[in-house]
Formats: sequence, structure tokens, C-alpha cells
Amino acid sequence: MNREQKAQIVDELKEALSSSSNGILTDYKGLSNADLMALRRKLRHLGIEYRVVKNTLARFAAEKAGMDFLAGSFNGPVAIAFCKDEITQPAKMLMGYIESSDTTLSITGGFMDNQLLSHDDIKTLSKIPPRDVLIAQVLAGMQAPITELVTCLSHPIREFGGILQARIKQLEEN
Repeated sequence: MNREQKAQIVDELKEALSSSSNGILTDYKGLSNADLMALRRKLRHLGIEYRVVKNTLARFAAEKAGMDFLAGSFNGPVAIAFCKDEITQPAKMLMGYIESSDTTLSITGGFMDNQLLSHDDIKTLSKIPPRDVLIAQVLAGMQAPITELVTCLSHPIREFGGILQARIKQLEEN
């Protein structure tokens, strides 16, 4: 690989790092090419780019992108799952893939909003529900007191209506 090709790869990686607010670093050592391609297809289906990187070129790209904190994370065979939206979806997918298949793939860390994440951080993020579910839970929590108030306020009116119905029935019997 000549110098121009390396510079082009560094620029592509820099662009991918800059445009992605989140990413997960994996160690793909021992993974067959077929398994790697299958994983790539699954991630691509979710809109996530999974890219094997050369460590030295990735360090240069991280420094160019202003992500110096990430430069020390490129040791051994590293592949990055670049995600532009939320990190929970690829974290869930990768953790599920690792748990469900007999693979040597491991998560070494990641980054989110210019912050370095550890393996444990990624594992925790994989357990968080998706953004839509979290929003629904917050809205349900906000709506519950209002619903209870309406129920509480309408209870006396229902009781009064029941008393009136009983009195009407009593008067009709007499």
C-alpha cells in the first residue's frame, strides 16, 4: 500500500469518525471471514457501518478527527461499528451476537459524544430500552398522576349517580 492510498484511508476513517457520534470497538480475532461478512450484513441492515481498521491508520484518523482519547484503543485486530444515531441498538445487536453464537468476537470499548467507553459501559448500554420505549415510559409516568386525579374526581359523581339510581328504583317499587 503506497502513501497516497494510506492517506486516502486515513481521510475516510477521519470522515467516518467525525460523522458518527457513536461507535463500538471490537476485537475480531479468530472470527472467520464468513462470520465477519454475516455480522457486517446484520449491522448494515440496521444502518451501521462495520469496518476493519489498521491500527496505525486509525490512530492517525482519530487524531485528525480531534478524538485523541480514542487513539490508545487501537491495539490488536480492531473493527469499528460506526453508528450515527443511538448507540443502544448496535450495542444490543453485538452483545446478542456474542451471547447467541459461539464466537471469539469481543467488545473492547467504544466512544459516545467524544467520550471513551469501556466494555462494561457498552454492556450497560445494551440493556437500555430503545429511545422510543424510553419516551413512552416517561410519558406514561407523566400521564399516570393525571389519570388518577380524573378517576378520583369522577368517583364521587359516579357514587352520587348510583345513589340516585337506587332511590329511583326504591320509589318505583313503592
